[in-house]
Amino acid sequence: MKIIVPMAGRGSRLRPHSLTVPKPLIPVAGQPIVHRLVKDIVKVLKQPIDEIAFVLGDPAWFGDEVVGSLKKLANDLGAKASIYRQDQPLGTGHAIMCAKPSLSGPAVIAYADTLIRAGFDLNADADSVIWTKKVDNPEAFGVVKLNDNDEIVELVEKPETFVSNQAVIGIYYFKDVAVLKDKLQEVLDENIMNGGEYQINDGIKRMMAEGRVFKTGTVDEWMDCGNKPVTVETNARMLGFLKQDGEEQLIDSSVSNENSNIIEPCFIGQNVVLKNAQIGPNVSIGDNCVIENTSVKNSLIQTNSTIKNANLENAMIGNYVTYDGNFKSISIGDYSILE
Repeated sequence: MKIIVPMAGRGSRLRPHSLTVPKPLIPVAGQPIVHRLVKDIVKVLKQPIDEIAFVLGDPAWFGDEVVGSLKKLANDLGAKASIYRQDQPLGTGHAIMCAKPSLSGPAVIAYADTLIRAGFDLNADADSVIWTKKVDNPEAFGVVKLNDNDEIVELVEKPETFVSNQAVIGIYYFKDVAVLKDKLQEVLDENIMNGGEYQINDGIKRMMAEGRVFKTGTVDEWMDCGNKPVTVETNARMLGFLKQDGEEQLIDSSVSNENSNIIEPCFIGQNVVLKNAQIGPNVSIGDNCVIENTSVKNSLIQTNSTIKNANLENAMIGNYVTYDGNFKSISIGDYSILE
């Protein structure tokens, strides 16, 4: 089994945090988004992973440090890491085709801007499984249309009339991903574009037209990391799940606590200093931070930052930030100083 992860986008909706760190590498609940996504997919698949192929953007942006972290992620999961580059933002189908040498055999394709919670078995009779989440407002999403055998027969983008309530979340399984590769090659050769981009859906629709069987795999939770408010919300939800699972140490033993109170669930990294602070619930604090005379709720603080005299709620603060103030719902990028 392979996992293909297109992650070349710049994540403009998450600026300023994605100005210095690629969005899939921004930590949520103590781990980069893409790391959590890949690990959760491995749990669902319940089978060995031979290769994880990452499709990155410009090397000036996705540099050696990023490549090193992704290779380590794959190695820790017992898989080979393959690194590809998408040099132009030409859409989801184009991004997948940038990993053409890896497109053979069974594979999962997952776009690295969401997190999931799921517990289902892949349907062995299906040529493909499209992972979905039941939503209350399907008109805002791309959804699947099912026949009487619960097979997917159509993909409908933001339907004006009800088609189904199962929204496509951007994770796909293919029994043989080479079939998708062939169809996407046709799309590229015929220059079939939507919105100026080559889309995965055009390859999938050609597979459906040939009678390939598509089924749904419905996830229990689908958490977005597209912008600051939803990323803060996703952090809170993920912390709750991790606390419930009890699989990860969320508060490092090196944390220095001086007259401070921690209301779980929280993630607190290595060498964090808390002085006269109220932390939590639903707070993630990265390594080497100092939090003093401050209350923090429902917020993310990345690494090496110093926060004093603050009352933060629904805040997102980057790396190497110095902040001393009274604003609450703030969004501050890396290397900022507010005193």
